[in-house]
Amino acid sequence: MTTRRLVLTRSAALLGAASSGLLIPAHAQSNKIRIGLMLPYTGTFAQLGQACDNGFRMALEEKGNKLGGREIEFFKVDDESEPSKGVENANKLVQRDKVDVLIGTVHSGVQMGIHKVARETGVLNIIPNAGMHAATRALCAPNVFRTSFTNSQPTLALGKAMMAKGHKKAVWITWKYAAGDEAGEGFKEGYLAAGGTIVKELGLPFPNVEFQALLTEIASIKPDAVACFFSGGGASKFIRDYAAAGLKGKIPLYGSGFLTEGLLDDELAPSAQGIMTTLHYSTSLATKRNDAFRLAYAKTFKMQPDVYAVQGYDAGQLLLQGAAAVNGDLSNKKALYAAMEAAVIDSPRGKWTMSKAHNPVQDIYLREVKGKENVVLSVAAKALSDSGAGCKLG
Repeated sequence: MTTRRLVLTRSAALLGAASSGLLIPAHAQSNKIRIGLMLPYTGTFAQLGQACDNGFRMALEEKGNKLGGREIEFFKVDDESEPSKGVENANKLVQRDKVDVLIGTVHSGVQMGIHKVARETGVLNIIPNAGMHAATRALCAPNVFRTSFTNSQPTLALGKAMMAKGHKKAVWITWKYAAGDEAGEGFKEGYLAAGGTIVKELGLPFPNVEFQALLTEIASIKPDAVACFFSGGGASKFIRDYAAAGLKGKIPLYGSGFLTEGLLDDELAPSAQGIMTTLHYSTSLATKRNDAFRLAYAKTFKMQPDVYAVQGYDAGQLLLQGAAAVNGDLSNKKALYAAMEAAVIDSPRGKWTMSKAHNPVQDIYLREVKGKENVVLSVAAKALSDSGAGCKLG
């Protein structure tokens, strides 16, 4: 009886404290906006994750490290590019650390885990890289925004550029996995619409890099050009193998910009000369905005930025605009999301806006490898929007 009476007495005291406003969660007392960074800081995509982190923090630092006048507190989780840990890691930030905003991630498989948590909890999620279609198509959500691309966006712009060069018959080659399939979807749509013919679609399991048999097949087909989607170490090997097979200089090679992005070192550059790609950024963009960004980034981090840094930077810019509109009150979700939807981002890539499905409407550039740089030749597609197919946000 005594124990029960003690429990009831304590419960009453707690209820009284709560009703008088005295019982305040520890994180609320600090009045800081809590930001969770869930990115790969180790493993294959560590460089990409750190670039997103660098760009994001730089955007906030330019505005005094405040959001709508409120101080910021950061929380970090290394997602290790491991999809099986996606939900668990996202929940650490949302449930344990009580973050107001979750920034992540790079790997589309991990993003599926974040996306599940974001949809279930309502936490604001800004995606600085992962290009999976579902996030801004069938599984779109009012609290999920992306500042990068969909996997099909860069390749959607390839077809018109290739046809302009007289390449009417092409072979498409990629890894057979989600990102490769979605990049292929974009290429097929754009190239067929421009009047091109895909004479063969070739693929190999991710992350297999045994390209020789497929390159021999390409040589026998003799298409006008080859278009592809590869990235990272696999892209480097494909480029080297393509040249070694004697195809360089004979059959022009095109690709999503990730084929050459961040890879043009002394070893790879000779094999990559002349490759044309389409992407929403290049360090060679000759604008005052990009020049200023590159200079500031180089001073801060002692290295040149890449597309991943820009996407992280723009995630910061988007959040800054949203927070300013609600004077730092991120609980005012209706006004916050409306401001983010209406945002015009003055980016190093060029100004862009947000689609109804919360994906960038942006210029895609045609780039050619010259020396160790992806040199912008032209705008391959102006203000290109992803279809947002299946997205219903009301």
